[in-house]
Amino acid sequence: MDCIFCRIVANLIPCKMIDQTPATLTFLDAFPLVPGHTIIIPKKHYSLLQDIPKEENAALFEAVRQASARVAKLAGAALIAIHNGRESGQEIPHVHVHLIPRKAGDGAGPVHSMFSSTAKMTDQQMDDICSKLSDATPRGS
Repeated sequence: MDCIFCRIVANLIPCKMIDQTPATLTFLDAFPLVPGHTIIIPKKHYSLLQDIPKEENAALFEAVRQASARVAKLAGAALIAIHNGRESGQEIPHVHVHLIPRKAGDGAGPVHSMFSSTAKMTDQQMDDICSKLSDATPRGS
């Protein structure tokens, strides 16, 4: 059990727990970007969002829905972020949802500000990508 989130679920590592359900755990991030930075995880270990069975996914996003209202009250809004795979920035290979309180002027910017440039694509390239995505069958369905 080398996953830090699995160790938190097993009560081997303490956390500042906000809430839990039979399927999820909601707690404060140990290294918050801003006060109130919250993490929501499924209690079972899944590395990628698409690996979670539908019922557990529904429970995870119900916990996100409920917690996001509470987190938003801290500053006015909440950024909801999921890094899904190492290449996307996921540092812990256990699905987790970040809820980060946001307010005007906090300097964080929109998601597009994370990238130094945007993709320049033709209509044909967009159509090709759209076709590949619409024909793809997600894992776990």
